[in-house]
Amino acid sequence: MYDMMALALQTDSSRVMTYALGGLNAVPSNIPGVKTDWHNLSHHGKDDAKIEELKIIEENEFIVFNEFLIKLKAVDEQGKTLLDNTSILFGSNLGNASSHDWHNLPIIVAGGGYRHGAYVAHDEKNNTPFANLFVTFAQRMGLEIDQFGSSTAAGIRGLEIS
Repeated sequence: MYDMMALALQTDSSRVMTYALGGLNAVPSNIPGVKTDWHNLSHHGKDDAKIEELKIIEENEFIVFNEFLIKLKAVDEQGKTLLDNTSILFGSNLGNASSHDWHNLPIIVAGGGYRHGAYVAHDEKNNTPFANLFVTFAQRMGLEIDQFGSSTAAGIRGLEIS
């Protein structure tokens, strides 16, 4: 799927897309060492064996995501890379899947001409609204907005243009 997404971006067939991983209730057949379905593993209850299997899945997930970013970085677009010209959000809708907690989401922003290479932690008790990030993305796409959904600010701490 990442190959198709890279091709769609490179050919300007689309500049906006969503990719949601499916099959989370099935044991991944292409990842050695995993015997349990992803969803069951996500409810690990701090069981070390389940966490180790989940770690294998997530490591493989990041290997493939990295390959996608490398492909985008290799494409020149008028002196910048396709990665520079594409804002990518990678993450989960749950901060703690084991308890279905939607606070403190683990997200990665790649590309988009942003300054990268830092981990930014936000207040665990008083979360920054996720919608603030979408204001920033919309503004980078040329939309003149300062609010989106439940946003409280036009931007998010730690996300700066390089």
